[in-house]
Amino acid sequence: MSAHQPLVLEAPAATVVSASLASLTSLTLGHVLTGMGSDHEPEVRLDEIHVIRHAFKPSDPHSLRGPEDLTRERVIAYTRVQDISSRRFPSHPPRYWVILVADGQRRSRLWGTLENHGEVTAERTETYRSFDLRPTEFLAPLHDRLLIEWDNPRSWHRSAGSASAARMPVLEIADRDKVHFPGFDGVLLPYHQLRAMVEEPRYADWRAALSEVQGIYLITDSSNGKQYVGKADGAERILGRWAVYARDGHGGNVALRELAHHSAAGQAAKTKTDHARHFVFSILRVFGPSTPSSEVNAAESHYKEALMTRIFGLNRN
Repeated sequence: MSAHQPLVLEAPAATVVSASLASLTSLTLGHVLTGMGSDHEPEVRLDEIHVIRHAFKPSDPHSLRGPEDLTRERVIAYTRVQDISSRRFPSHPPRYWVILVADGQRRSRLWGTLENHGEVTAERTETYRSFDLRPTEFLAPLHDRLLIEWDNPRSWHRSAGSASAARMPVLEIADRDKVHFPGFDGVLLPYHQLRAMVEEPRYADWRAALSEVQGIYLITDSSNGKQYVGKADGAERILGRWAVYARDGHGGNVALRELAHHSAAGQAAKTKTDHARHFVFSILRVFGPSTPSSEVNAAESHYKEALMTRIFGLNRN
């Protein structure tokens, strides 16, 4: 996760998280949830909140393996399936699930909040239950900013109303720092960061720069080293082209689309994958907005030949 400048440190003398939070000698998770809950419409009480802490497991394809998996779709898919045993997860979990992600041994950062619309009973198995989880704006101002100290990593979920959850100290409420544009030669974006660049206000300088130029870009599949050379020309510019990748993961390109959708052995139906998480985006050359398409096309062909992406990579033409 990206680094942030701290605004609130442990045990602040006076901190304001929302309009209803008074000065506190020691800010805790309970204080934050109570204050933000009272400002929410309708009000959210502590007994309506369950707090969950996820940790990365790089070797487990069924878990969250790294920051690139912290997409809305992936986190919901991972969180919604829970053990059927009430000893391991509540039989009737509350409405709001506050999701934190491990950010060090005991540091945990707020990813976001999901609203539980109940169990999907048709998906129940002998060992698991699935829940209908949907994004909610509750705690949205603190997403990716709030850091707390999770006292026992082995205990990965608990009721927000429990003393153990409510008293967990707030370590930091960080700024969403503006991300400096490194120049076209310095662009190197893993897929999860590409999506953030397209969507988040702190990347405004990036969007301004990339919306002004045509160019030749490179996508590298970090799982196998294969590369794809593409172009962004005409009115689309690099930002417009990359926004399509951020949306669907393949941009309509044949080989990339095949990676995004694969067929199981012996089956014609294709299943969507999350293979785009392996993609890294960079820029090989930029052109001004008035550069003729013929010049951009010639540069694209040159880089395909130089990098041999038609023979060894992901270009099909």
